[in-house]
Amino acid sequence: MTRLVSFPLAVVTALSLLLTACGGDGKDDAAPPASTPTPTVTPAAPDASGTPSGTVKRTSAELAKALLEQADLPAGYQPEKDDPAGDAAKPFSSASSKCKTLVRFLNANEAPGAKATTHRSFSAGQEGTFLDFGIDAMGNKDEVAYLQHAYRKAVTSCPKVTMKIGAGSYSMEVEEISAPQFGTDPFAFRLTATSGSRRGLEFTAATAGVEDVVVSVTLLAGQDGELEGATEAAVAKAQQVLKKGA
Repeated sequence: MTRLVSFPLAVVTALSLLLTACGGDGKDDAAPPASTPTPTVTPAAPDASGTPSGTVKRTSAELAKALLEQADLPAGYQPEKDDPAGDAAKPFSSASSKCKTLVRFLNANEAPGAKATTHRSFSAGQEGTFLDFGIDAMGNKDEVAYLQHAYRKAVTSCPKVTMKIGAGSYSMEVEEISAPQFGTDPFAFRLTATSGSRRGLEFTAATAGVEDVVVSVTLLAGQDGELEGATEAAVAKAQQVLKKGA
């Protein structure tokens, strides 16, 4: 699956499924998403040792151990496989120069400057929640803070983008939202379809720093409270597994 926002967001494939499953060429009626439970993981106590001096070197295999797995999620979630064919897709665009940075981020496959990256995606049925968890290793806390700042600025500068999937184009409103307060410098935003057959469909994402990495959680067709619970679980596991910082 393609990754959105330079964070591990496999939203393009998921959106494609939702927008086309019921004739998403603009002729179908929007169907409400099915209610699904929130992932739960017992939060680990944050590590107090701090980040080691210098750059922390991590591998994608190491990061994968810090991602939530199917066993961490409620029953009903199934893993989603990557779609290599989608890696070249650049579905987002905008005629506004104010959106240039955000469009570049949205069309990226990994975080700018990431030293290692990994993600894992799950879905709870065709009309249920789509979840993606990711971790990007930035090397140190300063790079994490810089990326979070750059992304927040890109989101707040751009009011809307256009997303093209197949023959259809959808206008997506962009807005920063209140972020779940887990990890450091938490940030969250929402894309909302304002045109087409899935008008009102929401995609939400939250990111937070855990020492030298950025933890990302993204939801498509989620329910109230799901972003909060999923982010808490994702950050807690990353803190627990990566707490030694090397």
